[in-house]
Amino acid sequence: MHRFDAGSEVLADAVLAYSRERMSLSPVPLDAAKTPEELFAAVGTTITASGLGGEKLLRLFGDELAAACISIDSPRYLSFIPCAPTKASILFDLVVSASSLYGGTWLEGAGAVYAENQALGWLAGLAGLPETAGGVFVPGATVGNLSALVAARYRARQERASDPPRRWAIAATDHVHSSVLSACEVMDVDFVPIPVPDDGRLTGPALLEALEAAGHDGVFAVVATAGTTNLGIIDDLDSVGQVCADRGLWFHVDGAYGLAALVAPSVRSRFNGIERADSFVVDPHKWLFAPFDCCALVYRDPAVARAAHTQRAGYLDVLTADDQFNPSDYAVGLTRRPRGLPFWFSLAAHGTDAYTTAVERTLTVARYAAAQIRDRPYLDLLHEPELSVVAFRRRDWSPGDYAAWSRDLLAGGTAFVVETIHEGETVTRFAVVNPETTEADIAMILDTMA
Repeated sequence: MHRFDAGSEVLADAVLAYSRERMSLSPVPLDAAKTPEELFAAVGTTITASGLGGEKLLRLFGDELAAACISIDSPRYLSFIPCAPTKASILFDLVVSASSLYGGTWLEGAGAVYAENQALGWLAGLAGLPETAGGVFVPGATVGNLSALVAARYRARQERASDPPRRWAIAATDHVHSSVLSACEVMDVDFVPIPVPDDGRLTGPALLEALEAAGHDGVFAVVATAGTTNLGIIDDLDSVGQVCADRGLWFHVDGAYGLAALVAPSVRSRFNGIERADSFVVDPHKWLFAPFDCCALVYRDPAVARAAHTQRAGYLDVLTADDQFNPSDYAVGLTRRPRGLPFWFSLAAHGTDAYTTAVERTLTVARYAAAQIRDRPYLDLLHEPELSVVAFRRRDWSPGDYAAWSRDLLAGGTAFVVETIHEGETVTRFAVVNPETTEADIAMILDTMA
């Protein structure tokens, strides 16, 4: 079962052929989900005593199971936040798996960790953090946000060891990503909401007013957002960061989607103040063209995170007794795949200029979409896009109309665009992160709403 024998050779050829064929599809078919009953009728039971054989199972996967998964890399997948990995990153993902690499410690994965750290260093440099900044690639922003906030609380506990509050707390707006609220639950800390004006943008004055009104002496961190999921709003990072500095609060920026646009000169100034962050997250699997799952967690002072997260045990002493850089010391979790390597490989292979060009291209298409929406009398633009999320309404449509329209688009293999809720109203949105999405794609989809 573990030897590379004749059967493995045949299976390897089949897997490589399948992978080559899948990557050559243009455009990628959207496909669609099926019910459990439909899948059982087509696939049946796959786990058996004698096994189905690799070749047969691969055909079954390709013909039935893969076809029941929506292709997130399709240029007409415009829901949630899509994923559009480069071919180089996909191919290197195969290399990472084939190499059985462990990315938790320097001892076991020095070469992989070195490469990942170069990619993290590039991201930290884009944000204007010092060269001593560093971090780790984690599965997603949920783990990244939680890990950063655990480090923030650790620092606060050290600073207030002689005078701890009754309850610790995190402050953020109601527009913050749901993972931050989840982190509060996991950490058993309070959430202090910060009211914001109609534009949804957090500012330093609003933060200061909310902190004083709350009167909570246990606030240890503030979370700002650099590109909200629903509208792509960027908080005023500079003024928020200043308040955090003045009050000794940890300043964390959730840029899972939006901070990728640090590479784009046309919008770079909108992130002024990111250099003040104590930590930030950005997901290369969202808008930096890496495969799932890949979130970069970057700390201004990695030593704080290391003190907060390093696990201690007799069998780990060989790893923790020296100053080697062990990625597992910087986030929740011990065992880890070097998930940043496909991103590193693509970035190094293509060069950073190609990333700038690709992100700017998606911004151009998003601006086109906004202009088209403004020009069509049956549509209303909800928010002038700051990045590549374009939210809008179809006048006189009910929630059922949006749902039926979305189902028809997917059923016809045309596009995947789902409804969302904004201020209690059902609307819809485009999230453009795939450089292969064209103006013609946008116009065609909007035509279906006429």
